[in-house]
Amino acid sequence: MTPAQTHTDELRAAAARFGRRRFLTVTGAAAALAFAVNLPAAGAASAAELDARRITEDPFTLGVASGDPLPGSVLLWTRLAPRPFQADAGLPRERVAVRWELAHDERFRRIAGRGTATAHPEFQHTVHVEVGHLAPGRAYFYRFRAGDWVSPVGRTRTAPAPGARISGLTLAAVSCQAYHDGYFTAYKHLADEDLDVVFHLGDYLYEYAVNATGGARAYTDRRLPDVFDRETLTLEDYRLRYALYKSDPDLRAAHAAHPFVVTWDDHETENNYADDIPENDVPPEEFLARRAAAYRAYWENQPLRAPQRPVGPDMKLYRRLRFGRLAQFDVLDTRQYRSDQAYGDGWQVPGPESEDPSRTLTGATQERWLIDGWRRSDARWNVVPQQVVFAERRNVPTASYKLSMDSWDGYPASRQRVLDGAAAGVDNLMVLTGDVHVGHAFDLKADFRDPASRTVGTEIVATSIASGKDGADRPANHDALTRANPHMRFYNGRRGYVKVALGERSARADFRTVTAVTTPGAPVATAASFVTEAGRPGLTPA
Repeated sequence: MTPAQTHTDELRAAAARFGRRRFLTVTGAAAALAFAVNLPAAGAASAAELDARRITEDPFTLGVASGDPLPGSVLLWTRLAPRPFQADAGLPRERVAVRWELAHDERFRRIAGRGTATAHPEFQHTVHVEVGHLAPGRAYFYRFRAGDWVSPVGRTRTAPAPGARISGLTLAAVSCQAYHDGYFTAYKHLADEDLDVVFHLGDYLYEYAVNATGGARAYTDRRLPDVFDRETLTLEDYRLRYALYKSDPDLRAAHAAHPFVVTWDDHETENNYADDIPENDVPPEEFLARRAAAYRAYWENQPLRAPQRPVGPDMKLYRRLRFGRLAQFDVLDTRQYRSDQAYGDGWQVPGPESEDPSRTLTGATQERWLIDGWRRSDARWNVVPQQVVFAERRNVPTASYKLSMDSWDGYPASRQRVLDGAAAGVDNLMVLTGDVHVGHAFDLKADFRDPASRTVGTEIVATSIASGKDGADRPANHDALTRANPHMRFYNGRRGYVKVALGERSARADFRTVTAVTTPGAPVATAASFVTEAGRPGLTPA
């Protein structure tokens, strides 16, 4: 029996018990069963249709987005939400016809495609449109219409043709955007960058409560409703939290400017969960129901294609994207299939439990998929966007040290299998990482215990958009970490993002940071730049 089948059976068995609890809102057992059978089904056919001309308030308050660019298609997203901070978002439980347009120009004089999609109430009136038959490697503009309302205009781009020899590709990597820790100023600057694609590496939202003044944002011109001042547990909670995050104008601007490729980490569900094991001591079926709610809301609110739509508490998020012969991107999910963290999680002295060869961060199926994909790759750069720090990261430069049990350091056998697979299958390995709220640049070593061992790749760690508040250029543990890890080439604790330019001969990483996020409007600067040459792994200052 597969994990998905097991999880579905557990949800069905537990459904009757949820009816008297707040856990899945007033729908209780019906909601649990809905997760198990994957709505919409009969509800989609039976829901009445709302005449969009009856919508009297702007339904496009949460903006537009695009994602997962392919050579001949793009995925377009929006959500109808006239009143986004209400549970019903200001719409009845009726389906709505939404028209979409794709054009070669921003004024929509040269139309490349148009059609109508249905915003289902079962999916909180989100819209996912897969537009095909497009030219590869081209920029397009798009918008939506509902009744007399017109959405903001978004700009997207298709991937180059599979065999195309392209000279360059510019991406950005972002992660960790705790709304309550500050403004999303970095996104304002990212929206102005000339990029082909943005990779979001996890913690798009946080499950923690947000008070009436927005936490560290310290609003004086508004008050947030009480629905946000609690931890997210239910489907309604998660949907509302996405509405809060997407109400941020800088995040909306970034989505409208560039296609995103997203993957989650832990906070989209619950801090440091591992597979079906929660952080807190709750029954497993209760956590699976929470995971089902979180996964469903994630798919609803992200520019993801139909194969990523969850079934109950299971969602296949890992996937592969190609940009001509220049780059292959293997997007990982290091949260859903992992073994439980060793030694109770946190920073611990490594030992037999963490070094058990059977432990896995990716799960066996995803690990085989990754390594098999490398064997077939003919790309110049093989890039792995994923969540937690891949390189070894000791906390102190002494013989007795600790490692993070939530990162790849807590799963060294799993990491070694991946490194061995890369050594046998690909050149020019680059890992993109988020999670730790700081910027790092690492040389990946064949043996992290031996600083003189061969460098086999690079890792670029994107700092957070807001998590950790303002941060500092030199965090308190800067000297200890840099001395303890000679393969660490850079460490900065400000907020921001990383811009990576891939070329035929080399790749360049620019660490872009802002001075503050607890006050809006901070300028952006480049804290450091590094280059790695194709065929010669390792980072040098630019």
